[in-house]
Amino acid sequence: MEPETPFKPYKTNSYFMGFFSKLFSKEKKETLDKGLERTKEGVFQKITRAIAGRDTIDDDFLDSLEEIFVTSDVGVDTTLKIIDRLQKRVARDKYVGTGELNRLLCDEITAMLAENDTTTSSDDDFSVPAGHKPHVIMVVGVNGAGKTTTIGKLAAQFKRAGNKVMLGAADTFRAAATEQLDIWGERAGVPVVKQRQGADPAAVAFDTLQSAVANDVDVVIIDTAGRLHNQKGLMDELAKIRKVMDRVVPGAPHEVLLVLDGSTGQNAFEQARQFVAATQVNELAITKLDGTAKGGVVIGISDQFKIPVKYIGLGEKIEDLQVFRKEEFVKSLFGF
Repeated sequence: MEPETPFKPYKTNSYFMGFFSKLFSKEKKETLDKGLERTKEGVFQKITRAIAGRDTIDDDFLDSLEEIFVTSDVGVDTTLKIIDRLQKRVARDKYVGTGELNRLLCDEITAMLAENDTTTSSDDDFSVPAGHKPHVIMVVGVNGAGKTTTIGKLAAQFKRAGNKVMLGAADTFRAAATEQLDIWGERAGVPVVKQRQGADPAAVAFDTLQSAVANDVDVVIIDTAGRLHNQKGLMDELAKIRKVMDRVVPGAPHEVLLVLDGSTGQNAFEQARQFVAATQVNELAITKLDGTAKGGVVIGISDQFKIPVKYIGLGEKIEDLQVFRKEEFVKSLFGF
């Protein structure tokens, strides 16, 4: 096990934090808008063209709208739910023009997501739940989805929020996985507990939690192997890691975060199905939304799996990993 690096939390006064929070909220909105530009072009502009010259929502327009959402990887089931909600809303409110249509769609999609997920996010995005210490997050997902990058960004954000953070390199299967996590640990300024390649991942997790307890750490993030999601051996390994961690910190892991690559569209749906069936995933992170027109996958996955999308990745910078806010996401998608 590698020695821990010293932790030096920054301190500031409440006035400055209040000012910084408001400023950062504006920056987050700008990052969200920029990150969803390609998806917005694929959805918002197509809807505008489809409704041009029409006075009412007819069957032809609804067919066009269905195609727009499906090709944006919202998913068939979720698309049909949106269409149904829109028809009922139009019958009740009497549709007038394009501006009203976008607002109706924005309202109905937001309401649909809120019904499926009652979680809320405050300005304090990276606070740690009370009642246990350390708070343990186990991160799962296939290779290439942005798992290690997401862990590094999470570590940096938690530390900025004033938490003492530690990483565990339990992906001992893939060559260079530990080295990549080490690089992110250095960037974030947090220690990484690791062993040699091929070591027992559960042993790494055990060492990490023991060290975290001994050093009064607030947040522990455990990386795991990102092999193919249909391999039974990997799922058995994840179950073993969970069991070992629970021995050190009862109830750990408190979060099992599945990282999905949003640019893969429907393949992200399939990965979610496989991981949710095989392990106790209770949160999702959807990455790489800035480089794709398939951002509608966030809406579909949020609706279909009834598991909260907690984070979205919108770019390369640490700040580009954001807490997912349903209303702000949908507003940005429709240009509000």
